[in-house]
Amino acid sequence: MTTNEARTRAPRGPYAKSKARRESIVLAAHEVFASQGYRSGSLQDVADAVGMSQTSLLHYFPSKRDLLLAVLNWRDTVTGDGGARDPEETLAEAVIRQARFNETVPGVIELYTVLCAESVTANHPGRDYFTQRYEGLRRSYLRSFSALAEEGRLRPGVNPERAAASLIALWDGIQTQWLMDPESVDMAACLRDYLNLVILPE
Repeated sequence: MTTNEARTRAPRGPYAKSKARRESIVLAAHEVFASQGYRSGSLQDVADAVGMSQTSLLHYFPSKRDLLLAVLNWRDTVTGDGGARDPEETLAEAVIRQARFNETVPGVIELYTVLCAESVTANHPGRDYFTQRYEGLRRSYLRSFSALAEEGRLRPGVNPERAAASLIALWDGIQTQWLMDPESVDMAACLRDYLNLVILPE
C-alpha cells in the first residue's frame, strides 16, 4: 500500500478524533468497572478519568448500559473468547493457549470476574451478555468433547455435556484464585490437569 492509499483509508478529521475519544472512554470505563464494579462505578467517575464532563460523555454513550456493553465487547476483542481455533489445534492446546494469554491481561480478567459476579443480580445490564457467553462456550466445548468421545478419547463415564460445563466452572474459579494470588496459582497447569483426567492420551 502506498502512503497516499494509507492516508485515504485511515480515519481523518472529526471522525478520527471521535473514534479515539470513544476508545479512551471505553478504556477508562474498564478501569472504573474493574475496580469499583458496574453498580458502584459511576459515569462521573469515567468522565473524570478522561477529563471531560458527564454531559460530554453521554454524547458518545447515551447511557451507562451502552457504555457497559461497549466495554464487554472491547473485552472480547482483547481476549479473543469465542473465536475459532486452528483446526490443527487440540482442545487442550486451545485452552492452555488462552489461559496463558489471559495471564498477560490481568486487568481485563479482573473486569470480567467482577462483572460476571454482578450479573447474577436482578436487572443487571450485563446478564444477557454473560448468559449468552456461557451458552456459547458450553456449545463449543460440548462439540469438542463429543468429537473426542466419538474417537474413543474420553475416559469411561465422562459425559461430554457435563465435562463442558465443568471446564468452564473450573476455569472461572481458578482464574479468580489466580487474580488473588498469581504467584501461587498456575491457571494453565490446573486446566491441563483437568483435561488429562477426562481425555485419554492418543
